[in-house]
Amino acid sequence: MFSLPSLEQLVAAAHVVALPMRVKFRGVLVREVMILEGPAGWCEFGPFLEYDDEESSRWLASALEAGWLGYPEPVRSRVLVNATVPAVSAEQVPAVLASFDGLATVKVKVAEAGQSMADDAARVGAVRHLLPDAKIRVDANGGWSVEQAIAALRMLNVFGLEYAEQPVAGIAEMAAVRRTLNGSVLIAADESVRKASDPLAVARAGAADLLVIKAAPLGGVRRALEIVAEAGLPAVVSSALDSSVGISTGLALAAALPELPYACGLGTVSLMAGDVTTPSLVALNGGMHVREVVADPDLLAHFAAPAQRRDWWLERLRRCHALLRQPSEW
Repeated sequence: MFSLPSLEQLVAAAHVVALPMRVKFRGVLVREVMILEGPAGWCEFGPFLEYDDEESSRWLASALEAGWLGYPEPVRSRVLVNATVPAVSAEQVPAVLASFDGLATVKVKVAEAGQSMADDAARVGAVRHLLPDAKIRVDANGGWSVEQAIAALRMLNVFGLEYAEQPVAGIAEMAAVRRTLNGSVLIAADESVRKASDPLAVARAGAADLLVIKAAPLGGVRRALEIVAEAGLPAVVSSALDSSVGISTGLALAAALPELPYACGLGTVSLMAGDVTTPSLVALNGGMHVREVVADPDLLAHFAAPAQRRDWWLERLRRCHALLRQPSEW
């Protein structure tokens, strides 16, 4: 594959940035990530702060693949992209959608802690009111029980759902929801794929109609392509609240998939009030063209994280790098 760069090389190439959000997303108002420059290009190491070292090491493997090896050859030059609506109030939906260009597909976050099914219905209904012809998908991030998921999806399907992403947490629970809904709402697996020790268990259990794939949590573009091929299910490529550098990895994965029947969730830079490159990698007329993303030194400096946060990320890098040095992890 390629030689693992030394920790000293990575530290020398590392920039830690703190990017402000326009709206809260996954509870995040400031997104911290590490940006690195390798011989093959710029890459991003950005596991969420709560992730442990074992899980985070896969994100580092993905970054090193991008920066030190490069991406597989694409089979398409443009990828359709959905807009994303966080768990905001229905009144805030128009302002969120205004930041996206070309709105043929919209993903709406639901099942937010502290909110009700009525809040979800109001948010999805606001999207449908504004965009009567758009495809709408919902994402619960595993926040419902089986009973709640069945009730909520039957209710929300009055607005016409393309699919529901990770309505419940477990694979067995996903299968139960899918059996009960019996095709009236398609079920997509996200966390059940990227957090499981066996990503193919979802397909074997008949728990999903399609997979939502993120390159970084799976260890990189090549590993994600292998999982999709082995699972034999349609795939949607999604982001993990990345900068444009991180989005370029998801875009490379989407561009390399043999088949791509759904719009991809790669438009989250539009939810940010800061980025590391100009122009940002955002959708134009509902899609993204595959291109190289180069970080801007001035933006890296402008959004540089405080010294103590840089130290925190460098220590995390050290621990994850040590895991990758083990043959079983690399």
